Amino acid sequence: MKLVTFDGGKVGRVEGDHVVEYDVPSMRAYFERGGDVSPKGSEYALADVKLEAPIIPKKFFHTAGNYKEHHEESLRVNWSHPVLPWIVFFQNVDAIIGTDDAIVYPHQLTNELDYELELAVVIGKSGSFFSPEEASEYIGGYLVFNDITARDIQREEMKSGVFSLCKGIDTFCPIGPWIVSPDDVGDPHTLDVELRVNGEVRQSSNTGNMSVTIEEILSHYSPMGYSAGDIVSTGTVSGVAGFSEDPASLYLRPGDVVEAEIDRVGILRNPVIAWDEAHAS
Repeated sequence: MKLVTFDGGKVGRVEGDHVVEYDVPSMRAYFERGGDVSPKGSEYALADVKLEAPIIPKKFFHTAGNYKEHHEESLRVNWSHPVLPWIVFFQNVDAIIGTDDAIVYPHQLTNELDYELELAVVIGKSGSFFSPEEASEYIGGYLVFNDITARDIQREEMKSGVFSLCKGIDTFCPIGPWIVSPDDVGDPHTLDVELRVNGEVRQSSNTGNMSVTIEEILSHYSPMGYSAGDIVSTGTVSGVAGFSEDPASLYLRPGDVVEAEIDRVGILRNPVIAWDEAHAS
C-alpha cells in the first residue's frame, strides 16, 4: 500500500491510477490511530493531484555513517572530528518538502550544495526501550529521503564535532513521494538505490551494504522514545559530491533536477531553484 498526502493536506492511499481519500485529518493521525480509518468516499485521479510531503513527523531521527563506503569516502575531506558509525542527530522538520517541490539554493549561505540519498523509516506506533527483535513491530512504512547538505557550512560546524545548520536550512529535507507499507517493500536490506542529477547517476548502491540493520538502528535510538509517525533515516551511500575527487564540478546548482530512487519505494524528484526566484515577490 502507498499512503499519500495531497492537495492541501488530504490523506489517502494509491489504488492503481487513483487515490482513495481517508477520513483522517493528517498522516500523523493515521498512524496515531493505528491505521484504523475509513475511506471518505472521494476518489481522485493520481495524475490530477498534487502530492505533498507524505508526513510531518513530531521527531526526525537522522542517522550518519551507516554505510562503510560513505564513511571511507568521507576520509578525503579530513574533518577535524570524525563522523563515527551510525550516530544520531535530529533533523529540522520545518525544512521538509515533498516530491516536485523546489530545493531553494541560498547563495548567501553556501556555494557547496550537496545531495545524500537515504532510505527512511516511518514509525508506526509509539514506544521506547525495545530490542532489535521487537523493532519490526514499530515499522509503519518506508519513504525516500534526500539529505541536502551545505558542505562549506558543515566543514565549519565539524570543528565543534556537530552538524545541524548545514542540513536543516529551509527546503533541505525532501521526503516522499509516498509512504510504502512494509509488506509491499519486503526485506528493506535488499533494495537498489540510485540518485541522479539531470539524468546522470551520482549515487548507486544497495541497502544491503548498511553496516548495521534497520532493526538495530531503531532499537538503539528507542531510549529517546518514538511517537507514531516519527521518521528515522538510515544513512547515505557513497557518491556524494563533497567527498569526490572533483566536488566543485558536482555540487548542485539552480536549474538542476535531482531524482532519488529506491527500489520498491519510489522516485523522489526535486528541482533546484535560485533564492531570488523563490523569493521574487
